Amino acid sequence: MADTGVPHFQNDVGAPVIRIAAKEFMCIGARPPFDHPHVFLDMGDENETICGYCSTFYQFDPALHGAETVPPGCAYETPKAA
Repeated sequence: MADTGVPHFQNDVGAPVIRIAAKEFMCIGARPPFDHPHVFLDMGDENETICGYCSTFYQFDPALHGAETVPPGCAYETPKAA
């Protein structure tokens, strides 16, 4: 995901916890048009953080790679500029 910039994640499924492969990322809440302001989150030395807008609990999982998430499908690809 390094070639696409900062990874974005969403929680349309309402999962209580989303495991991700990144420690620095953007949370968008749900997919547009139901998204909240896209906020940058940085876990720093920790392995978990909570989004202040939607309360999604994110955990870093070093076993995951790229856009993999648990549950699957929580990565969001930003639309390409026209």
